[in-house]
Amino acid sequence: MITKKDAGQAVLEAKTRLGLTWAQLAETIDAPLAWSTSALLGQHPMSKAQAETAAQVLELGDDVIAALQAQPTRGALEDVVPTDPTIYRFYEVLQVYGPTIKELIHEKFGDGIMSAINFKIDVDRREDPSGERVVVTLDGKYLKYQWG
Repeated sequence: MITKKDAGQAVLEAKTRLGLTWAQLAETIDAPLAWSTSALLGQHPMSKAQAETAAQVLELGDDVIAALQAQPTRGALEDVVPTDPTIYRFYEVLQVYGPTIKELIHEKFGDGIMSAINFKIDVDRREDPSGERVVVTLDGKYLKYQWG
């Protein structure tokens, strides 16, 4: 069996070779765009039907189908501090605004956290007079700390 990382690389290569978009792949497996993209890159386990459908469209084999269904090791970046400029900017945003986000969550909700398990994410494009804007929405369930 190949790794989820290798399956993700195979997906990227096939997507490029076939000229497909992430939106087309998400529609094919009937799942949300951000989740589908993340799953195809190895960050979520796919159902057997989803993995088989994706592999068929991408012209990939049984080894990829098995890897896409496997439980992932989530959030495993190769570098502690990401070097890819796009990913690094999110790291930078959390370095600058992380304490602010934490304080505002505690002020508005109390002692707890935002779930990354019961979670939705969306990435949109918005026109603006000063130039195009990237709009990233992080939507996580509030989880109150339970102390006993």
